[in-house]
Amino acid sequence: MHQLKDLAPSELASLLCSRVCHDIISPVGAINNGLELLDDGGADEDAMDLIRTSAVNASARLQFARIAFGAAGSAGVEIDTGDAQAVALAFMKGEKADFTWTAERALLPKNQVKLVLNLLLVANGSIPRGGTLDCAMQTGGDRPVITLRAAGKLMRIPQKFADFLDGRFDDEPIDAHSVQFYYTLLLANEAGMTVTAEMSDDAITYTAR
Repeated sequence: MHQLKDLAPSELASLLCSRVCHDIISPVGAINNGLELLDDGGADEDAMDLIRTSAVNASARLQFARIAFGAAGSAGVEIDTGDAQAVALAFMKGEKADFTWTAERALLPKNQVKLVLNLLLVANGSIPRGGTLDCAMQTGGDRPVITLRAAGKLMRIPQKFADFLDGRFDDEPIDAHSVQFYYTLLLANEAGMTVTAEMSDDAITYTAR
């Protein structure tokens, strides 16, 4: 189990809300810009292309956040990993990395599925210039083995995530950027799983088991 700093539920909720809003602001702002172009009599086709692309991006991010951070499927205790695959593929279309999902389809406890998607965010942040990102899962045992392999130029394990993995918390409060790293490890704890991050010459591998 990871050693985590105590964070009040209300504070965690507000920070996660800030994180989601930060991710949605950009595509929604682009939709607004496209509408302003139409109002100003700008190039209709260009404006509509901007609106369509941004609307798809915003929808993909909201659907992803619904499972990764929200109470998706609250009627049950399990989520179909096929749903996670669908939102992950849609989300990654708007990112720089080439993404593949090679995981088996299965019904898994909510926190395990949410952990997959949050590790995806961590792994994607490890290759800010793009590259390749693969998600794989083995689901035969009591708990799945989740593996995300990220490779690209200037790859690095996010420093705050590395600190949290090692149980290092400085005097600075957790903010809307670092809360996603904290939440990832919190999900791992609640799922009874341990996350590791290993960097080699050609890739960074995140594993939860």
